[in-house]
Amino acid sequence: MTDLADQNARAPLGGSADPDKIATSPAPHAAGTAPMREMTADLVVIGAGSAGLSAAAGAAQLGLSVVLYEKGEMGGDCLNTGCVPSKALLSAAKAAAEIRDAGKFGIETTPPRIHWDKVKQHVNASTATIAPVDSQERFEGLGCTVIREHAKFAGPDTIISPTTRVKARRIIIATGSRAFIPPIEGLATVPYLTNETIFSIPEMPKHLIILGGGPIGMEMAQAFTRLGAKVTVVEMGKALGRADRDHAEIAIEALRDEGVTILEGYKATKIEQDGEAIRVLTEPKGGEAWTLEGSHLLVAVGRQTVFDGMDLEAGNVDHDRKGIIVGDNLRSKSNKRVWALGDAAGREQFTHIAGWHASVFTRRAFFKQGTKADSLPVPAVTYTSPEVAQLGMTEAEAREKHGDDISAPSFKFEESDRAIAEANTEGEVKLIVRKGKLLGASIVGKDAGDLIQLVSVAMSNGLGVKDLTNFISPYPTRAEGVKRAANAHYADVVFGKSARLLVSLLQRIP
Repeated sequence: MTDLADQNARAPLGGSADPDKIATSPAPHAAGTAPMREMTADLVVIGAGSAGLSAAAGAAQLGLSVVLYEKGEMGGDCLNTGCVPSKALLSAAKAAAEIRDAGKFGIETTPPRIHWDKVKQHVNASTATIAPVDSQERFEGLGCTVIREHAKFAGPDTIISPTTRVKARRIIIATGSRAFIPPIEGLATVPYLTNETIFSIPEMPKHLIILGGGPIGMEMAQAFTRLGAKVTVVEMGKALGRADRDHAEIAIEALRDEGVTILEGYKATKIEQDGEAIRVLTEPKGGEAWTLEGSHLLVAVGRQTVFDGMDLEAGNVDHDRKGIIVGDNLRSKSNKRVWALGDAAGREQFTHIAGWHASVFTRRAFFKQGTKADSLPVPAVTYTSPEVAQLGMTEAEAREKHGDDISAPSFKFEESDRAIAEANTEGEVKLIVRKGKLLGASIVGKDAGDLIQLVSVAMSNGLGVKDLTNFISPYPTRAEGVKRAANAHYADVVFGKSARLLVSLLQRIP
């Protein structure tokens, strides 16, 4: 079955659901107050981010009555303060870097002049162009009843807001996540930034201090460095700690070469303000302590799910600090009417996972298929230059589990004709293989996030490393690297002593 939820999320205006199917009636109210609007619905969705919108669109176009609650901006974190503005900012920064690097192609340029207000105009225009797809008007056109209010449980099958009460057959919690704010002494007393505020600051930072060396921290570090700011990253462990270690180091060194200071193994212990400056005191695991003084502070140490004021107890919905406690079908274990999608499900926190969760919900709830949320490998990409893309197990994880019964064939881009022509040979493709089965892959280099999709298709459909050798790759492309890494797995078999002996015998046959 195709991915209905993803298709529906981008469907044109108009739909088959009929808003009149939602039964409504006035409720008793106190004197002087407006009556509560009473409704019944096939589906209530709480949260109009990637997961909630995809699920709501799918249900509405299948002819079901849908009530969609969103107290903030339609489109959620990804559209407004996450994926879209961050990639728009990275694109502006990349343009500045390409101007500086044009000399390697024999092109003389002057240093780029950065106009922060115009950079922000590009970021805002990118969001504004996409916003109509996620708008209230579009979803009302699909047949949803959209209520721009805070929603909470009033019972296992009932959701209320300041003006409504809805009795629902099914309820989706898709409330997303926000930046986690660590309990660092003094942090609450200084003006700090998160992904929700970094894109609207009035001026370019002189010195941006970033707490956290994960994908958000490292992407913003490179972007602001390329746009002219001084940047220091403070990371308690290893930067890009969830990526293949060898490939993470390539990206880290690339950022350092561009001027980013990255302090690994350092913990921020105290933060204070001195006039307009923000001072961060750090404590190392070993070595010399640093006291950093910057103009701006970005907190990017992780995410936490959002359940504020939802009264989950009234809905008999069990949860922990990660999210709603659900099975592999994304259904609440304590209340079978309730499903959790996206970040609220307590799994990987990616927009593409939110879309997949909406598809799992649609398949299971409406088509009664047995699709599992964890049935496919999950790709993760850090959009630095070079990009770092990870799928399935890292080499270290695979060797820890399977020992020496692992091979990691690779192909370096320095051997890629396309990469040589582009003067960008940094990185490699690495496959993780056990007995011909693909356990994972890691790619570091230009367009790594696009290239890893070849491996993702193979792994998601039960194909092995051999299948990655059996297609014609256009020349010259970087995607050839995936095929050549797969070919490397068979190099000893194809060109080894046994193969040479076999060929010599076969040559005797006329």
